[in-house]
Amino acid sequence: MTGGKTLYRRLLRYVRPYVRIFALALAGTAVAAITEPLVAALIKPLLDGSFVEKDPYLIRMMPLLLVGVFIIRGAAGFVGSLGMEWIAHRVVMDLRNALFARLLTLPTRYFDDHSAGNLLSRLTYDVNQVLTATTQALVALVRDGLAVVGLLSWMLYLNWKLSLLAFLIAPGIAAIMRVISQRLRRLSRGLQDSMGELTHVIDEVLQGHKVIKIFGGQPYERERFNRVNNRVRRLNLKLAAASEGSGPLVQLLAIGALGAMIYLASLQSAANQITVGGFVSLFGAMAMLLAPIKRLTKVNEQLQRGLAAAETVFALLDEPPEPDRGGRELGRARGEICFRDLSHRYRPEGPEVIAGLHLEVRPGETIALVGPSGSGKTTLMSLLPRFYEPEGGDILLDGVPIRELKLADLRANIAYVSQEIVLFNDTVAANIAYGAGLQASEAEVIQAAENAHAMEFIRELPQGLHTLIGENGARLSGGQRQRLAIARALLKNAPILILDEATSALDSHSERQVQKALDTLRRGRTAFVIAHRLSTIETADRIVVLDRGRIVEVGNHAELLSRQGLYTRLYHLHAHDPQTTKLQK
Repeated sequence: MTGGKTLYRRLLRYVRPYVRIFALALAGTAVAAITEPLVAALIKPLLDGSFVEKDPYLIRMMPLLLVGVFIIRGAAGFVGSLGMEWIAHRVVMDLRNALFARLLTLPTRYFDDHSAGNLLSRLTYDVNQVLTATTQALVALVRDGLAVVGLLSWMLYLNWKLSLLAFLIAPGIAAIMRVISQRLRRLSRGLQDSMGELTHVIDEVLQGHKVIKIFGGQPYERERFNRVNNRVRRLNLKLAAASEGSGPLVQLLAIGALGAMIYLASLQSAANQITVGGFVSLFGAMAMLLAPIKRLTKVNEQLQRGLAAAETVFALLDEPPEPDRGGRELGRARGEICFRDLSHRYRPEGPEVIAGLHLEVRPGETIALVGPSGSGKTTLMSLLPRFYEPEGGDILLDGVPIRELKLADLRANIAYVSQEIVLFNDTVAANIAYGAGLQASEAEVIQAAENAHAMEFIRELPQGLHTLIGENGARLSGGQRQRLAIARALLKNAPILILDEATSALDSHSERQVQKALDTLRRGRTAFVIAHRLSTIETADRIVVLDRGRIVEVGNHAELLSRQGLYTRLYHLHAHDPQTTKLQK
């Protein structure tokens, strides 16, 4: 657990680029704070000079001085508050940019272990809580802290004996603040975790609304959301109770000291040891102390919330990026790949998903990977672009271990079409051009779409290539979405292709068209086809059959059928699937 001072110092590093505006804002806040003891100081000459001694000069000057002080106070307070707000929003923007940049570099395993809702909460709710620590909290600390110091100094100047009573309550206030601070920080951490869970529940409902409707999950989801939402409410209430409870306790101590001061001041006034102006000025200064002291107790809640949020924000920023220790550059690869004694498991205590696998692939060869669910097909292909680091063995590309290559160079040579299609809420053209880093011309985009047989439906869209497709292509059918993903991979023109059931969402007519495009695309390229439906792999150069992370058979379609092994059993299992009946011909 990071200490509050360390967190705040690190937070202030983000203020460093704006140090001039920060200094101006602090100066404005300080000037506004100094006017508070000035108001108390003007009371003494106002009463003694104007009302008691009836000095004509003071009678004319005191109203002007009071108006001038409040003008300065208003202008300085405006500059200080606006400057701090400007800095705070810049800091929040910089933190969000840094968090987003970190998310883009985190390893795949991190996203496996953390929900999207929790990460969204960090970028939205937690960062906003940091804003309170860099604006309201800092402004209040400077303004009210200086006001308290100034008022106490004036009281000591007027009557140090009476003013000492104010210092007697300091240890009590410090003890209260220490206890409250610890509770506020603990509650704030709990609230952040609950907000992350709340965002997670909302995200799951938004993503799975069709499943919820078809299986009648609305009552369960309502109860789940209500449970988390109620936890957020209770934590907010506890935070409010802790924050509000500290104020009355501190004020009670202050009022006690004020009452004692009034009594002793009355005795001194009776003995002519203090003037009327001095008495009222002292009493006024003491009364004016209550407001900044109350605000300082409030600022503790904002500060503790901000620091608790800073803990989670910096924890994400400190997450190590995916390892990219390779220093070797790679141009366009030939596509020779060797999986050498490869083994992998997702957790140290978990089962081996890939076990001692060895496979050599020639440049331009098409390899089909088949096997029961859980046999390691998708895992093997996730290791090639280094989404995960293998536990043992090596993967060589053109004779070079891929861990020695720069990640960007390695992945530039791989095009990937997953069975889980990911599209962006943008135009059709932008989604296809993503395959070329959004640098492709419209003619290149159209050519890729033609090759993927996607222009057939694109021409029928309201704005053609410039039609917005909705979140993850929600306005398109499954087959249309998959053809856009294939067009994106076609446009990349990489020497290595990974097709994870790339035609699974297509009807028979579309599948035949896209299969022709994929056959053309595979020429001269090394291609891996993960097949759950055996109708997609007849033309593969070799079929590799996996079972429990091991290769159990290798050969072409006819050879494997003649061996009467696992491939034959899989073939007969799919024999009555309408999509695979053509295998029987």
